[in-house]
Amino acid sequence: MLTVSKLTAHIARMFEQDDALRDVEVVGEVSNWKRAASGHIYFRLKDAGATINAVMWKGSVMAQSWLPREGDQVIAHGYVGVYPESGAYQLYTNRLQPAGRGQLYAQFEALKEKLRAEGLFDAARKRALPVRLTRIGIVTSADAAALRDILRTLAGRWPLVEVVIFPTLVQGAEAPPRIVAAIAAANRYAAEVAAIDTLIVARGGGSIEDLWAFNDEGVARAVANSAIPVISGVGHETDFTIVDFVADLRAPTPTAAAVAAVQARIEEHAQTLARVQTVRERVVQRIAQERRTLDRLAARLHRIHPQRRLDLQRQRLDERERRLHQAIQRILTRRRERSLAAVQRLEALNPLRVLGRGYSIVQRRDGVVVTKPEMVKDGDKLVVRAAGGEYQAIVRSGD
Repeated sequence: MLTVSKLTAHIARMFEQDDALRDVEVVGEVSNWKRAASGHIYFRLKDAGATINAVMWKGSVMAQSWLPREGDQVIAHGYVGVYPESGAYQLYTNRLQPAGRGQLYAQFEALKEKLRAEGLFDAARKRALPVRLTRIGIVTSADAAALRDILRTLAGRWPLVEVVIFPTLVQGAEAPPRIVAAIAAANRYAAEVAAIDTLIVARGGGSIEDLWAFNDEGVARAVANSAIPVISGVGHETDFTIVDFVADLRAPTPTAAAVAAVQARIEEHAQTLARVQTVRERVVQRIAQERRTLDRLAARLHRIHPQRRLDLQRQRLDERERRLHQAIQRILTRRRERSLAAVQRLEALNPLRVLGRGYSIVQRRDGVVVTKPEMVKDGDKLVVRAAGGEYQAIVRSGD
């Protein structure tokens, strides 16, 4: 006789020993979808003929990029086992994917059309990216290659910009609310701490399931309502998500998003450099032109400068002074010669020279020169001047 527990344990061992039940994929419609407080999900898979209970543990849920909704057709991968407490077998699911990609695309198109009708895709509501960048926010996974690509690109193209990272999950069932929270955190930071010029929402490439968090309506509305202009850089060039349509600018890759964020600043910088170069060249040309003009004016000034005239007049004055000096010398020479001739003539007429030849000059006491005897009488005293000196004489008559 078997107890219920032993019988159930025996059945469970039978399931465990059956290799066909250890790795199965089951196609069915999702029903009774419930998420427990623990994070585990319980649901049923059914088709027209049967129903099976299924469970997905929290760890597997977190790894999912996409989760189905009630009524979705899915392919559930896992193994079949027995739950002893209820004595029922169930599918322990570790991966879920849509039964056909058409279902995901149908959901994608439905949400896309809904948001389009609301005007969230309109070009008129999209904002131009700021040219003068000081700070960029990045919403992505902290350990993703996409973040490293963005940071490397920003450092290479515009290293002066400050980067603030708002880490979030970018894949799995928990990713959409985390992305919404990260966008909200970026906007609070911009309002309360420091302005953020541009926000990049990014993720590397992957399958449609991997990127499904960016097709979430809540994420799309968070991007559309962001006070900060948003660049989406999700997936590869051929990947499109709802976020791409509501963002102010769609970049094909995370790296391209980084390029787009600073491109306007780089272009402005390049234009500024070009203008500076143009101004520099014009200044150099103008300086050269003004220098040539200055040289011409200096040469002209040199020709008409008063100093040149003064120098010329000074030279003329020196020449005239020299000629005047020569003329004076000639006059003085002539006059000296005439004076010398006069002296010689006077010397020839000098009475003293006559005296030297033996003649004497006789003068009365009143100084009158006696030239004839009648001018004196007996007893007059006379002064006789001879070559050797003067002496006196008294007149004596001969009788």
